[in-house]
Amino acid sequence: MCPSGRTLCAETATTTTMTSDFRPAFDVLDSDRDGKISKDDLRAFYAGFSSSGADENLIGSMMSAADSNKDGFVQYDEFERVLGGGGGGARSSWGVMEDVFKIMDKDGDGKLSHEDLKSYMSAAGFAATDEDIKAMIILGGGDDNQGVSYAGLLKILAVDHVG
Repeated sequence: MCPSGRTLCAETATTTTMTSDFRPAFDVLDSDRDGKISKDDLRAFYAGFSSSGADENLIGSMMSAADSNKDGFVQYDEFERVLGGGGGGARSSWGVMEDVFKIMDKDGDGKLSHEDLKSYMSAAGFAATDEDIKAMIILGGGDDNQGVSYAGLLKILAVDHVG
């Protein structure tokens, strides 16, 4: 639920670990809401941020890294294992979230502006008003003029970065 009180995504069961809850980020990538991330979901996500879409090699690499049971999909537990570290070290575990931030940050200024977030929410299939976007930026510790930092994005997504 957005700080303004509006619900922006489907209610889902959450899986919480002692250090993180990646469900909001998972739900954004699962564009067809079938409970798993496919190559098509990743293509849809990247299409919202790049006129050329995502490089198929990049999508294949991402799927290979996360799809531990090799069924062609990334289930939540696999997603959580990749982002949660799973023995991979801090840079590898948070590199994916940093890459998402960089994609969202269209002008590369290190902040997600109101327009960056509005575009992201629209591409992810969430109806968000300008007031919703302002509330998200405030939740992330930013202001509507300056935008929100990477750490602020993690707050918005309710992801605790411990380490």
